[in-house]
Amino acid sequence: MYERYAGLIFDMDGTILDTEPTHRKAWHEVLGRYGMRFDEQSMVGLNGSPTWRIAQFIIEANQGDLDPHALAQEKTAAVKAMLLDSVRPLPLIDVVKEWHGRRPMSVGTGSESAIAEALLAHLGLRHYFNAVVAADHVKNHKPAPDTFLLCAQQMGVEPAQCVVFEDADFGIQAAQAAGMDAVDVRLL
Repeated sequence: MYERYAGLIFDMDGTILDTEPTHRKAWHEVLGRYGMRFDEQSMVGLNGSPTWRIAQFIIEANQGDLDPHALAQEKTAAVKAMLLDSVRPLPLIDVVKEWHGRRPMSVGTGSESAIAEALLAHLGLRHYFNAVVAADHVKNHKPAPDTFLLCAQQMGVEPAQCVVFEDADFGIQAAQAAGMDAVDVRLL
């Protein structure tokens, strides 16, 4: 089905790894320290965004005055403490395994590189990917195309010859902006 592509790019959170419940739990834990809350439906619309941008949204929604980067660091620390014990691969990992060695593949994620690398290594999946491009590797995040363009560059594949697997609107928009085809895994 993906024979016509020279490179495959996978989002991580919610696409190949079931990290969403852990991220929500970490947000609840950290925000509880400040008496803040978040609307889970609103958060879905921010999937694919870097943590500091989500923190900024939550702070504004709660009319708070915290530093979004500091709040994001607290949340990242909470996630790190929880993730390695709770995250499991999603069924799309079978596509990764099927295409391993047949096409270059990469991960393009809105997570920080320390978390992405730790998770992929812990689950024994890192060796499947030629590159992991994370939020701290690009200046402009999804829906900007930068993450996926850097994935293509690091794989040595032209963007138009790549397909992106995504579970978030921002990620689909980023793939399209990069001139890549996108598979919305929510529809699989």
